[in-house]
Amino acid sequence: MATIFSRIIAGEIPCHKIAESEDCFAFLDIAPLAIGHCLVVPKREVDKYFDLSDEELSSINVFSKKIANAIELAIPCKRVGIAVIGLEVPHAHIHLIPLQSVEDINFERAKLDVSNELLAETAKIIREKLM
Repeated sequence: MATIFSRIIAGEIPCHKIAESEDCFAFLDIAPLAIGHCLVVPKREVDKYFDLSDEELSSINVFSKKIANAIELAIPCKRVGIAVIGLEVPHAHIHLIPLQSVEDINFERAKLDVSNELLAETAKIIREKLM
């Protein structure tokens, strides 16, 4: 059975897409820790991040760098944090989170309740900053 991320990549489940490459896909988290919180996933369904091949790890990290740079230009923040947790969905993924403080990357705190309209506008602003 395909993971929710594979279904998002396939277009079966809508998302606020930021970008995609041959190997990777980036979209906004619908239950973010901060406005602009993005998920970056490999298109190939792999459960654990470090089970990705060396080439896939390189690809997802270089792709994530482009997304993080766009987030930093689009969302007022001190920097963009990165986290690989992997307990929520059995599909390797990276969280890119705009940070004002270390608390912004605390996964034990309540997620934001963000409207679909705000997510759409945030995705648009980030896409406009992609280089």
